[in-house]
Amino acid sequence: MYKPTERNAQNSLAMMNYAYDTSLQETMILTEAFHTDRVICDNGSLYKFIWVQEGKLTLIVDHVEIEMEQDEIISVSNLHRTEFKNVSGRYLALLFNENFYGIYKHEKEVSCSGVLFNGTSGIVHLRLPIADSELLHEVVDRMVTEYILRDNLQGEMLRLLLKRFIILCTRLARKQLSGFPVNEKGFDIIQRYYVLVDNHFKEKKQVQAYAALLHRSPKTLSNLFAAYGMPSPLKIIQERVVTEAKRLLLHTSHSIKEISVILGFESVGTFSRFFKNMTGENTSAYRKRLQ
Repeated sequence: MYKPTERNAQNSLAMMNYAYDTSLQETMILTEAFHTDRVICDNGSLYKFIWVQEGKLTLIVDHVEIEMEQDEIISVSNLHRTEFKNVSGRYLALLFNENFYGIYKHEKEVSCSGVLFNGTSGIVHLRLPIADSELLHEVVDRMVTEYILRDNLQGEMLRLLLKRFIILCTRLARKQLSGFPVNEKGFDIIQRYYVLVDNHFKEKKQVQAYAALLHRSPKTLSNLFAAYGMPSPLKIIQERVVTEAKRLLLHTSHSIKEISVILGFESVGTFSRFFKNMTGENTSAYRKRLQ
C-alpha cells in the first residue's frame, strides 16, 4: 500500500497547488483546486489528467456527464471543455500545455496520442489498481519536490516526471482498453489511426484514405478494431467530425454554413443531414438547447 513521504504526510491537510510557468509560455500545474480557478478552467490550451484521491467527483466533458470514484483517472485533451458538477472528496489535476510537453513531438518516445489524448468524444477513463496508484503517487511526490526546489533544472526534471506519469497511464490504458494482453503491433496501428483522424478528419472522411496512409486495407482495419472491441474505423471518423461540429456550434458564433465549410462538407445540406443522423436533432435545435 502506498504511504506518503513524511513531507507530504505533514502537508496532507493543505491544498496542493503548484504551478510552473516560463517566459516561453510553458505551463505545468499540479492542483487540487482546479474547479475553483476560473482562469485555469477557461484555458483552452491545457491537456489534463484528473485523478480522484478520495470520495467522488462528477465532471461534464463536452456536455457528457462522467462519474468518478477513488483511484479513477481520466485524461482529457486540450480540445475538450471540462466542467465540475460536483466535488465530494479530493482529487488531483495535472495540467500542461503543448509548449511544456508536446504530445506529438514526443509521440515516438511515449506513444500516448491516440490513446490518452484524442479529439473524439470518447474519454479515457481508467481504474487504478493498487500497484499503479502507488507508482503514480510516487511520481507526484517527486513533482512536488521539484516544484519546491526551484533551481535551473526544474523545468527539465518536471518534464521527465510528466513523461513518466504519461507512460504509466499509457501502459494501463493499453491493458484496460484492449481487455486482454496487448499485441503491440496491432495496438500501434489503432493508435496511429486515431492520430491520423485527429489530423485529417476535415478533409478525409472515408476509411480508405486512412487505410492507404497506414498501408493496410479497409477490411484489415475493420477486423483489427473489432478484435480489440473498439468502435469501427468509420465510426471513429464520424465521432471526430460530430464532436468538432458540436464544439463549433456551442463555442463559436459561426453560422451553420460556415461550420459546414470548416469541416469540409460539400454543402450545408450534407452537413445538416450528417449531424441529424449522428445526434438525432438538427444543428439549430442543438445549439439553442445547450447554449
